[in-house]
Amino acid sequence: MVAGAAALLTVAAGLGVRAGAARAGLAPEVAKYAGDALYTVLVQTLVVLAAPRVRPPVAAVVALAVSWVVEFAQLSDVPAELSRRSVVARLVLGSTFNAPDLLWYAVGAACAWAAHGWLRARRRTGAV
Repeated sequence: MVAGAAALLTVAAGLGVRAGAARAGLAPEVAKYAGDALYTVLVQTLVVLAAPRVRPPVAAVVALAVSWVVEFAQLSDVPAELSRRSVVARLVLGSTFNAPDLLWYAVGAACAWAAHGWLRARRRTGAV
C-alpha cells in the first residue's frame, strides 16, 4: 500500500515539477533532470510493489539498471520509432540518448534507496 501511494506521489511530483518549472521560468533542464531522477524513483516503487520484501539496496540497483537499460536502448532507433507512434512509449522509453541522464537516474536511485530504507526501519520499529 505504501509503495502504491509512493508511485502515485512520484507521478504527481513529476508532473508538478514540469509545470512548476515552466511557470517559475526555470531552465527546461531543471524539470528534465528532476524528471529523470523521479523516473528511477518510480521504477523503484514499482519494483517494491512487485516484490514487497525486497531490500532497499536491491530495489535501488534494479531500478537504476532498468533506467540505464532504457537510456542505452536510445542509442538504437527503436525507442525513437516507438515514441513517434505512441505517447506512452515516449514517456516510458524516451527517444534520444543523453549521457547526463545516467547521473540523474543514479541520484533518483540513491534518493529512493534512502527513503525506502527509512520507511522500512520505521515500520520495523512500529513508527509507521
